[in-house]
Amino acid sequence: MAIARPGPNRIVISVNSSWNIVNFRSGLVAALRSVGYEVVVLAPRDEYTPRITEMGCRFVPIAIDPNGINPMTDAALFTAYLKRLRDIRPNIYLGYTIKPNIYGSLAAHGLGIPVINNITGLGAAFSGNGALWWVADILYRLALARSHRVFFQNGDDRALFIDRSIVRLEQAELLPGSGVNLTKFHPDAAPPAAHCPEFRFLLIGRLLWEKGVGEFVEAARTLKAEHHRIICTLLGFVDVKSPAMVDRTVIEGWVREGVVEYLGVTDDVRPAIAAADCVVLPSYYPEGTPRTLIEAAAMATPLIAADAPGCRDVVEHGVNGLLCSIRDSGHLAMRMREMLSLSPQMRKQMGRAGRLKMEQGFDERIVIHRYAEAIHSALSQSRNK
Repeated sequence: MAIARPGPNRIVISVNSSWNIVNFRSGLVAALRSVGYEVVVLAPRDEYTPRITEMGCRFVPIAIDPNGINPMTDAALFTAYLKRLRDIRPNIYLGYTIKPNIYGSLAAHGLGIPVINNITGLGAAFSGNGALWWVADILYRLALARSHRVFFQNGDDRALFIDRSIVRLEQAELLPGSGVNLTKFHPDAAPPAAHCPEFRFLLIGRLLWEKGVGEFVEAARTLKAEHHRIICTLLGFVDVKSPAMVDRTVIEGWVREGVVEYLGVTDDVRPAIAAADCVVLPSYYPEGTPRTLIEAAAMATPLIAADAPGCRDVVEHGVNGLLCSIRDSGHLAMRMREMLSLSPQMRKQMGRAGRLKMEQGFDERIVIHRYAEAIHSALSQSRNK
């Protein structure tokens, strides 16, 4: 279904970083703008903010601390959302990530603006059963109760919200993560890497401990003691000041030890994926569907991932990759040995299976199509009130 050509409709997309819009929502933004929607991005400023205006969007800043739990700060955020949305006067609000989904949605509902949410992952609040879990549960119930549609990026999160009556069955729909641009991420999307006699494992992502970085390094240490012809590489952010983030000095220590290579940060991961023999993500972070796994599979690269929500939506064990136990470096090392023991033909077959899976179920156009339907339905319902 094509996105219906609107009148003077204005859509607000809100997320907790400009980086997120540029890297994960650019396809949807382009589709909306191509049929005449005015897209307003409501997000914190960061180094990616100039790219939002280059995408043809209007940018309105809002300060969001994604990790903060101060009630006064969150109350101020709700007030800021009310003010921004009154000024912008959008026809519809699209929320992503936790605080835009909660406080932005509450403000939009209060102003009579239709809301479509996307649960991109549950975050730390749903990692345990303490007071934070209880508060998050209540806030989500209040924020999502009147939403027109609530999209989920993996089946586990959707089932949890339905089972706990946070959302109604008819509200909740499953998306294939953020989808992937199959033209951009293609087996031939990057120049062939120079021949390397070593087998190269690659972990891409924000270098959070919960992404399994420590387990990956420990498994690499074990394997490098057994095999001299392997290289284990890390690619991603390390400079964010957060106790959840691996400190740069720790990374530098691993590099000096010779257990891993650190590739830094890049806006184009395709050359790194093309150079890798296997992409590894032993993540137990409560996220939606890991984008790095989707992109690597689209480039026909075999995968190793934790048997965790989101990861197992992408990786079919023994088909396009291997699944390992959560927080278990020994089991991860065993899976990495298994990958090393496969013939090049078997690994190529895994890669082809991953590409086919992405073509059949994870194409970005599927996500755009589902948003098209939801936006059309929400606007039609709003006009008929």
